[in-house]
Amino acid sequence: MSISDSYRTFVLDQLGRVTERVRMKSLFGGAGVYAGEFFFAIVHSDVLYFKVDDTNRPDFEARGMGPFSPFGEGGEVMQYYQVPEELLEDPDELKPWVEKAILVAERKKKRGRKPEARKHRSRKPEARKPEAKSKPKSKPKSRQKPKRR
Repeated sequence: MSISDSYRTFVLDQLGRVTERVRMKSLFGGAGVYAGEFFFAIVHSDVLYFKVDDTNRPDFEARGMGPFSPFGEGGEVMQYYQVPEELLEDPDELKPWVEKAILVAERKKKRGRKPEARKHRSRKPEARKPEAKSKPKSKPKSRQKPKRR
């Protein structure tokens, strides 16, 4: 399901009140939310989810919020939990939740991807051709037309 324009605008406005450089990019029928370079939230079917780990997951669970499950109940869950709706109405209460989600995203980015996730090349490294050294470009010689007699 997609995101309504009004919800997209509302979320961006509310998040923009508590952190800088917030933007949203379309993503698999929903949207990813970034603060600068950090991907810290998902919006899907007009529901906002923040990135979690062991440091902030208990905050969500204490409010009875559950994980984002893109394939429905019983399917795989992601490390994003639904944001309580009342938080979006109160910037003072929303701010620490946003800050924690951004910190989770920052830690995740610093750790980098797992080595096996990087194996996506279509060619084996030894099959690559060595790069040709570039020669400095010279000015093209002007061609003179032969004179007609």
